[in-house]
Amino acid sequence: MTRFHKIATAPTPVGPFCHATEADGWVMLTGQMPTTPGAPDAPLPEGVEAQTVRVIENLKLVLEGIGLSLEDVVQCRCYLTEFKRDFDAFNKVYMSYFPDGQRPARTTIGVTALAVDALVEIDMLAVRRGAA
Repeated sequence: MTRFHKIATAPTPVGPFCHATEADGWVMLTGQMPTTPGAPDAPLPEGVEAQTVRVIENLKLVLEGIGLSLEDVVQCRCYLTEFKRDFDAFNKVYMSYFPDGQRPARTTIGVTALAVDALVEIDMLAVRRGAA
């Protein structure tokens, strides 16, 4: 059975989608933007480091809303609008959330634009322990 999760404490989606979809223990988290929960029209944080923190904190809200954590994440897809400029700074923040030896598989892609003029977006794949 497929479940579609909308998390009350997470940021308002910027498009017509849920925060996460779950099937057979696999949980696909929609890409999060660096928007502020409860204040979707607030200015975005300045710079890729601050935006990366906000995006990962938003993803943590989604995970926590369905009883999971970053430890359950097995894959991340990361999107940067200024890949060459921001890749190293992005990695520094990213590594602070995923310690060495516990980092999920990852793809990082340079894109021409993201919703709400964000510099970074991340989506995730997680799994419930003992499920898939």
